[in-house]
Amino acid sequence: MSGLSRFFEISQLEQQWGQRGKPYMEFLRVSAMSAGLYVLPAGGTDPQRQHNEDEMYYVVRGQARRRLGSEDQAVSDGRVIFVKAGVEHRFHDVTQELVVLVCFAPAES
Repeated sequence: MSGLSRFFEISQLEQQWGQRGKPYMEFLRVSAMSAGLYVLPAGGTDPQRQHNEDEMYYVVRGQARRRLGSEDQAVSDGRVIFVKAGVEHRFHDVTQELVVLVCFAPAES
């Protein structure tokens, strides 16, 4: 990444994601953090595993449920979720395509 900062548009990231065909597309990586777009189709399965980094999720749009340790909650547009490193978590019961902005700190290993 060159320069001091960059601007990103979710719509452009989604277009790039669509060309890859994988659930997760990293678009930013610096030593202190990384960020990506995570998309699950309605009825899709979340293949995530626990991570060694803290994570923050911002649900851009969609509807699903989120299991976080033993807790389970509905998620939809605008929901922000924090997951401490090492905690088991995943989306399930995806009823509308789920588009999520994910940030890892430090950068995902």
